[in-house]
Amino acid sequence: MWPGSMDTNDALISLLVMAGIILLVGACRQLAYRGLRRTTNWFNFTQELTATFQICTCTHELCLLGSLLPHPQVALWLTYIFTVLHGWTLAGSVGNPASSIQQFYKGQLGVHAWCLQTSAQFAAAVLAHLCMKLIWMLGFTSGHSRALPDLCSNPIQTTISNAFGLEFLFSFLLHLTLLQFQAMSPTMKVHLVALLITSFVYAGGHLTGAVFNPALAFSLHGSCFIDQFWNYLVVYYTTQTPILICFFLPFSNY
Repeated sequence: MWPGSMDTNDALISLLVMAGIILLVGACRQLAYRGLRRTTNWFNFTQELTATFQICTCTHELCLLGSLLPHPQVALWLTYIFTVLHGWTLAGSVGNPASSIQQFYKGQLGVHAWCLQTSAQFAAAVLAHLCMKLIWMLGFTSGHSRALPDLCSNPIQTTISNAFGLEFLFSFLLHLTLLQFQAMSPTMKVHLVALLITSFVYAGGHLTGAVFNPALAFSLHGSCFIDQFWNYLVVYYTTQTPILICFFLPFSNY
């Protein structure tokens, strides 16, 4: 977290940055649809690249904005709103390597397609980090000027075992909910997922960041992986095993 507070103008600029990213990604996805939809693998690659890029860049900015807002509940509302926006604007993409594994095991992705999709997600994570570094260097707001994306902000504020347990629980509940409500209408499901993610951020965001997305974790905390590789590998990657557990639940519809 960065010290200080953010005035109204800075907050509006920060929101405009995220809105601009969403509009830019939307335009890129439309161009990809027109030019690449006949080449399935590369079309899916660009869709995952743009989707993960949007999720990561907006989360970078949202984390910065949330750390500077005087009222934490505003950050929670913004988390909910932008999660809904991601659900609406990124339909057809997953933006999460854990969900890609799910598709692979369900037979929806072949080995080549899965490798391309996962590569796109981690490439987008790196691009998002570099993009936000550039935007923050431009210093549109006082918060941007103080942001240091290359330093490890160490989101793990508890023991590794507790952090593992929290991320495992959040991931399990999220994917179990998606499994049980997969027949729900997309409009309702978007709000359900947004509410669930916002609840997780409220409950554990101050302890682990409540990420439960390996690509997003790498984008947000890449420098931490260099400093504390094994700890972050355990907390943000091995906790994705609920994806596999869900396949063996007796009430699974997979």
